[in-house]
Amino acid sequence: MSGKPPIVAVVDDEEDVRHSLQRLLRAAGFEVLVYGSGTEFLRHVTASSPDCVVLDMHMPRLTGLDVQFALRARNLSLPVVILTGNETTEMRAAAFAAGVDDYLTKPVDDDVLIGAIVAAMHQHDRPREPDGITASGVPKERR
Repeated sequence: MSGKPPIVAVVDDEEDVRHSLQRLLRAAGFEVLVYGSGTEFLRHVTASSPDCVVLDMHMPRLTGLDVQFALRARNLSLPVVILTGNETTEMRAAAFAAGVDDYLTKPVDDDVLIGAIVAAMHQHDRPREPDGITASGVPKERR
């Protein structure tokens, strides 16, 4: 890969989930920034310039959907993948209506998450892939 790896922001109020996702995504070749709340992420989003955002749907104060609305209000068109432990048809529909790129249920398969991140970046014309990942999001050694 030439240049810097893509930056993924992980926003989740659960520390163990943040660190688990950070380890997974770093191992896949992404640069990872972690935030414990939607408010913290929104304070840093412009300066950090992530290539994709992985948002927990259910967080105190600002939900993943609230963060997505805030990004749109700021005219920031970032790829967004929502993770939720409590999926409902209504929330899924609301998330896609708000413009998220994917909506995945925890626990999420590692390859499915990585594939969703890569696909979301491609949809937003951010086609950088980390080392070891194909354009489809599949690890190169598994092709």
